[in-house]
Amino acid sequence: MMSPDEVRIPEEALSETFLAGTGPGGQHANTSETGVQLRVRLAALGLAPRVLNRLRHIAGSKVTKDRADIIITCKASRSQDSNREEARARLAEMIAKAHVQPKKRRKTKPSRAAKAKRVDAKVKRGQTKKLRGKVQH
Repeated sequence: MMSPDEVRIPEEALSETFLAGTGPGGQHANTSETGVQLRVRLAALGLAPRVLNRLRHIAGSKVTKDRADIIITCKASRSQDSNREEARARLAEMIAKAHVQPKKRRKTKPSRAAKAKRVDAKVKRGQTKKLRGKVQH
């Protein structure tokens, strides 16, 4: 499995916009643009089509309507640098998850013994319930 540290993201695929932060910080948060909005052009990442589709699926609502970009917003910290790092780390984690190909499900059938065991358990349970009826004098 590819770790987020091994993911290489080309700088030309990224564009950053800085937003006014929210939450605690008072005047500092109100006057400085510490929040980061990272826009990633998917075509510029150079990923295989299957990986790209998995990345779109993982990103979910972060994908734009035209499915060409992913937008990651981070306002968690009061520092612009740490928000930039956090946004890039989230992107790297998504790309690393997209590189993992899910295992195909193989259909299985329960064995004859398992079916019999299940039916026996149902019969026994039914008998237990039947014995709970009103007492006849």
